[in-house]
Amino acid sequence: MVGQQIDEAHFGRQGLGSVPVMDDAELFRRLLDDPSHDYRLFRYGDVVEGEVMYIGRDEILVDIGGKCEGVVPSREFQTLTPEELGRLRPGDRILVFVLQPEDQAGQAVLSIDRARQENTWRRLQEIFEAGGVIEAEVVNYNKGGLLVNLDGIRGFVPASQVAAIRGGDEVSKQADMARMVGQRLKLKIIEINRHRNRLILSERQAVQEQRDAMKAQLIETLREGETRRGRVTSIADFGVFVDIGGADGLVHLSEISWTRVKHPSEVLRVGDEVDVMVLSVNPEQRKIALSIRRTQPEPWVQVASQFQVGQLVRGAITQLASFGAFARLEEGVEGLIHVSELAGWRVEHPTEVLQEGDEVIVKVIRIDPVRRRIGLSLRRALEVADEELEASLGPEAVAIKHQLLARGITPYAPEGEEPVEAEDEIEPEGEEPPAEHGGDA
Repeated sequence: MVGQQIDEAHFGRQGLGSVPVMDDAELFRRLLDDPSHDYRLFRYGDVVEGEVMYIGRDEILVDIGGKCEGVVPSREFQTLTPEELGRLRPGDRILVFVLQPEDQAGQAVLSIDRARQENTWRRLQEIFEAGGVIEAEVVNYNKGGLLVNLDGIRGFVPASQVAAIRGGDEVSKQADMARMVGQRLKLKIIEINRHRNRLILSERQAVQEQRDAMKAQLIETLREGETRRGRVTSIADFGVFVDIGGADGLVHLSEISWTRVKHPSEVLRVGDEVDVMVLSVNPEQRKIALSIRRTQPEPWVQVASQFQVGQLVRGAITQLASFGAFARLEEGVEGLIHVSELAGWRVEHPTEVLQEGDEVIVKVIRIDPVRRRIGLSLRRALEVADEELEASLGPEAVAIKHQLLARGITPYAPEGEEPVEAEDEIEPEGEEPPAEHGGDA
């Protein structure tokens, strides 16, 4: 009787007369071997693709090839936005995570949220191994850094790895981080551990890699002698770094100005926009040397027409060296007062009579445009009569002269000392002006 019922169900009543009768065991075997009756066995943690069969407010039914349809409770599709949920239709294919292979009703309990997370973890692992860069939105922050969201995975960006967070006190850091909530950052994964649910990222590394790539591309196109517009990004004792479109080049202290600069902060600030000339490009070391002063007119071009030997000029002492004192005559032009030209007696070191910043009157005793040098004399200027000095430089020059004389700087040797001989061609052998003067001595 049972066999007949199965035969009828499987073959139909009309076909029984022409089909050989099989025993029950053979019929069950054939039914089990029929591919249309196959179904898969699942375990917790499996991520499978299934077909959406029904969409309700409290659940979504998905066919994943099991004995019956699996169910996704509403708490397990929270990551679907209203737009995504509205677009979902029966027949769509979707990834699900197996939470429970079979519940009391025989259904598999599934999760869309966990499937998305698992898929994101796998993708993040691939990006980490490939050394790639990702983008994520800052959703919150804590004492240590920023929290970002990556398709349901929460990542942590330490404050030390965020370019926009300034150093300083804790209040400033917290204020910086609060301002970044809602921003999207390019990030590089520096640590990933799926089992510990740990994802650490760095904005600094991502930005640096991007800049390195841009720098390599820029270096290929840069040509020596060309002028570019740039922005000062940092200041050091030895010069400033200028961003010229994706790469930083160095403007050495000696290339900032035609006049002597002790420290770059005297004339530049971070954020200043400047014109720079490309001096050299080293593709192997990926270094770019720049100059600000060479984009400006060179003062020495006009020196020959502005100064003559014997001329009286005013100046300001900019540096003292063992062999003499440097005096700035005008922007970009400095001359050297040799130690023998400071006073009427033998001066061992310029600090005996002068200090940096002193205003002086000097006489031009030689000009060498080729070597960009001007020789000056303080003692000879002090010998000039007040009337002649006033006619040449005005009453202020006379006042400066008398201030210097009052300090004991005279063109005459004290009683008992030999006067210094006037030697117009004194040249301090081996005493070249410092590089930061640009040879203006």
